[in-house]
Amino acid sequence: MKSSKGLSRITAIGAAGITLLLLSIVGCLAVGSVHMPFGEITRILLHHIPGLQDLFPPTWEDASAQIMMKVRLPRVMLALFVGASLGTAGAAFQGVLRNPLADPYTLGVSSGASVGAAVLITFNLQLALFGQWSIPIVAFVTAVMTLLVVLLMARHSGKMAIETLILSGVVVNAFLGACVSFMVSMSKQTVNDILYWTMGSLALRGWQYVLIIAPYFLITFIILCAYARPLNLLSLGERQAAHLGLHVERTKWIVLLTATLVTAGAVSVSGVIGFVGLVVPHMLRLMIGPDYRLLMPMSAIGGAIYVMWADTIARSILAPTEIPLGVVTAFVGAPFFAYLLIRNKKKQRLG
Repeated sequence: MKSSKGLSRITAIGAAGITLLLLSIVGCLAVGSVHMPFGEITRILLHHIPGLQDLFPPTWEDASAQIMMKVRLPRVMLALFVGASLGTAGAAFQGVLRNPLADPYTLGVSSGASVGAAVLITFNLQLALFGQWSIPIVAFVTAVMTLLVVLLMARHSGKMAIETLILSGVVVNAFLGACVSFMVSMSKQTVNDILYWTMGSLALRGWQYVLIIAPYFLITFIILCAYARPLNLLSLGERQAAHLGLHVERTKWIVLLTATLVTAGAVSVSGVIGFVGLVVPHMLRLMIGPDYRLLMPMSAIGGAIYVMWADTIARSILAPTEIPLGVVTAFVGAPFFAYLLIRNKKKQRLG
């Protein structure tokens, strides 16, 4: 009886999340310089689904279909995958480190990935090493190196304090930011491209970028969801998880490397977008509980919704001028991070 109630709860929350995601996709597609009603957007989308063309014959202008399928839809889908990637990575980092302040941005992983991308851009090697996969692969390598440095700096006598971990991330972030600034000053020809990575943007990104990030997200999402139960055990403490039969160190490294890989994939197509992995999993944990079997997929959905609407705000609030996406997410994320830090200090003081 208890398990059936739990299953029905998971089903209800999942259905609500998917419904909100679909409504957000249509809502974000409706916002733009050319007004398009919801009904027309929905019919255009359904018309392009194989097998439904006859049920939804074209009743719209060809220009509307071109705007939808070649301009708005690829950008919204890219925002969906980037947000889902960062939301999932944030939930994984918080789970494996048992730290509500951990996410790819605060730990310097996003900045590490952006340094790898900036090096390739500076020396015009974007396609020289592995074709279109050059930036994602190099971004992953530099992101892993950054993560290792942060973890080594935070470790003392076999333990890892929350304040030390966050401070290590801040220090590494500052250093990597200086590295990127140095590359900007070195090469004025690619200054705009490098600045794009530091502020984050989805402008002028077509379907090819969606095809780059989609495999990253799908593979890593499956792996991280498979480790939902081990993450639940880790939340009890490493010693107790080991007593319950969990191979703690192997689990931690698999989850950390997988989360780093999906972060590198997101950064390689969008640049550094901060605080998504911090805000989304934490808010969802307060709403639906700490069970990673539900929290992991819902973090993907929540991250997708968050970034889609943030990008919509970035491109429309001061149109035709576009605000960098990372600026919009930081306006929300930075105060939220400060709130979590203050709350965590109060908890330690009371404890």
